[in-house]
Amino acid sequence: MNTKIIGTGSYVPERVVTNDDLADMVDTSDEWIRTRTGIRKRHVSEGEGTAAMAAEAARRAMENGGVGPEDIDLILVGTTTADDCFPSAACEVQKAIGAVGAVGFDISAACSGFIFALNTAEALLKSYGYRTGLVIGADNLSKIVDWSDRSTCVLFGDGAGAAVVRVLEEEEDRDGGGILAADMGSDGRKAEVLRCQSRTMGNFLTGTKPEPGYITMEGQEVFKFAVKKVPECIQRVLEKGGLDAGDIKYFVLHQANYRICESIAKRLKVSMDKIPMNIEHYGNTSGATIPILLDELNREGKLEPGDKIILAGFGAGLTWGAVLLQW
Repeated sequence: MNTKIIGTGSYVPERVVTNDDLADMVDTSDEWIRTRTGIRKRHVSEGEGTAAMAAEAARRAMENGGVGPEDIDLILVGTTTADDCFPSAACEVQKAIGAVGAVGFDISAACSGFIFALNTAEALLKSYGYRTGLVIGADNLSKIVDWSDRSTCVLFGDGAGAAVVRVLEEEEDRDGGGILAADMGSDGRKAEVLRCQSRTMGNFLTGTKPEPGYITMEGQEVFKFAVKKVPECIQRVLEKGGLDAGDIKYFVLHQANYRICESIAKRLKVSMDKIPMNIEHYGNTSGATIPILLDELNREGKLEPGDKIILAGFGAGLTWGAVLLQW
């Protein structure tokens, strides 16, 4: 039995914020942002929550995959910006799409969230006898960005991407393939270089009121970590699958920074033609970047049965992961 992605979907808010818009708010410029990140604009929520974006991406993925809410057994949402501490975004998505028979929960791995959720979904589908799962990466980063901090506010956007995954019996799976190999890792020793405190430690004993936190990042440390760990985990999944980089059609990488993706390409010794990019349109949408990009490739007809692709990303934790799959 193979676990395959049978449908994809994505959603971003309508409101577009350009680099020039940000230059009116902080000391920056379109040229400065573009040359250092590759970002030209991003989509920012004007009130839509994480669950609402995730649910719309899920509906589009279900339509693309030809499944209904009654078919969904499992809903996993990779997010660090759920609308509520509880219930989970997954439970909110379940309600919104009417998947009353599904079990759902969130996975917190920051920008690696979709990869962690996809790997978890495959394990649960095979172990518990489930058949069909929804895997979603969704983040509403605009609510945790300090919009007066030019080192972070220029990087992020809001959005959601989703994939329907299904365990196929041999008679259904004419093309073979599916998920071939996976790799994940975490290093909590580096937690301080990229973090967002949910609330400050305040209560009646301290005499202070809890306040929300904002994203803080040591950019150079994150860069060095990403360009080392991502190629390493990609090499591991290639080895597990008995393949080399030349066998891969696309490396669908987390869209954090164009320069990071260029450096990864150099370490893998592959052309940037194999690394599709859409960061210029969306910025870094955290757990949503990989499924949004995957959905674009799917809907543009760039993925054909038998194509081998790798999804790979990194995030706060620090975390990293990769998935090798045959389309």
